[in-house]
Amino acid sequence: MMGEETGDTSFGLSGRLFSFFLLGIALVFVGVAVLVVSAVVLGGSGSVCGVIFIGPIPIVFGAGPESTWLILISLIVATLSIAVFVLSRRRRSG
Repeated sequence: MMGEETGDTSFGLSGRLFSFFLLGIALVFVGVAVLVVSAVVLGGSGSVCGVIFIGPIPIVFGAGPESTWLILISLIVATLSIAVFVLSRRRRSG
């Protein structure tokens, strides 16, 4: 019925899903802080990479001396996350 409380929190997410959303944001900030501190303390050069999926097409980028390994690892992690997502959707609908 209209006007009933559904238990949703901000952004229309359930309480548990919203907690995971906030945990993900917190982990990103912690990761950035660790990288900044290690760059200041240890100095030296750093490597970066990333994978951006636009639909089924991956866009891979990287820079630095260890970027080849970072790109490979990030592609593996991205592929595993897509596989877990697809498998979890099949279990829910079937």
